[in-house]
Amino acid sequence: MRTIPFLIICLAVGAAVFAGAIASGNDYLFFAGYVVMQYIVLATAWNILGGYCGYVNFGTAGFFGIGAYVTVAIHQWHPLPIPLLVLIGGVVSAVIGYGMGYLTLRLRGAFFAIATLALAVVLETLVVNWDYVGGSRGAYIVRPEAIAPFGSYIRYMFMIMMLLAVAALTVARLVERSRLGYGLATIRDDELAAEAAGVPTLRLKLIATTISGALMGMAGAPFPYYIGYLQPDSTFGFDYAVNAIAMSLIGGTTSWVGPLIGAVLLGSLQQLATVTISSAVNLLIVGLLLVFFVIVAPNGILGLIHKYWQHKSDDFVGRRRVDLEAAAPAPAADGAPGAPP
Repeated sequence: MRTIPFLIICLAVGAAVFAGAIASGNDYLFFAGYVVMQYIVLATAWNILGGYCGYVNFGTAGFFGIGAYVTVAIHQWHPLPIPLLVLIGGVVSAVIGYGMGYLTLRLRGAFFAIATLALAVVLETLVVNWDYVGGSRGAYIVRPEAIAPFGSYIRYMFMIMMLLAVAALTVARLVERSRLGYGLATIRDDELAAEAAGVPTLRLKLIATTISGALMGMAGAPFPYYIGYLQPDSTFGFDYAVNAIAMSLIGGTTSWVGPLIGAVLLGSLQQLATVTISSAVNLLIVGLLLVFFVIVAPNGILGLIHKYWQHKSDDFVGRRRVDLEAAAPAPAADGAPGAPP
């Protein structure tokens, strides 16, 4: 499937989801759907570096928070349209992602993961001590009650995040099937062998870090208008990193489909738990599902599907071989009519 038809299909599915939410007459679906779409973007962005390349990034909350506080800083100066804020947040986060990659991508394994976690802590500390964006007190964002032609403002926010999710999935699929994706796969499988074969590993990792950071920042840019009040400790919360990693691992990290499946599954369960029980059990759900899939299906839901179809294919080939052997004529005995002289 080429990129343009894939993009059209994604937009058509998104339009159908939007129309279905409007037909339900319940605006809470837009509030919950916004969070699910946001996690689709975050999980997909994490998977570009963590899944395709094999570098586990714990700095998701740092990029998400920077995207959100770029919006706050610009709003304090002069309010701009949210789509423009999304682009600016993506550019700033991409620059930070490139800088982080340049400083940390020479590290590997747990050392890289700790470095990315430290980056998120440093960024949060800078925001806490930046009075222009509210500092530790937080910042309020006053949003209009309605916006034409969407009516309720939350519908407008949902539409923006849905378009971001479509863009993130399209970018991830494009990366996966490009020379960049194949190069990242060789790094994931054996980085030393890839370097020996002439693969420009550092350059490819820098590109992946930049794209991943940009998408995470774009996911955070509309967040102040969604929540209305922003605090550093919640915006840079570690649960964003945990959710992004868990959703990718549960869905499967080898394809763009995996983070989509994991984000829809986990995000929907968390929103259901928030309404029926409490938002405090969200991380408990993530932990239990993550432990279950690590034990039962280390390759995620995609791995289970692949194993099932592989088993069905092997069974079909085996039955076909038996049928062909049964249908083949038996060789004639020596001296019997029809036997070769």
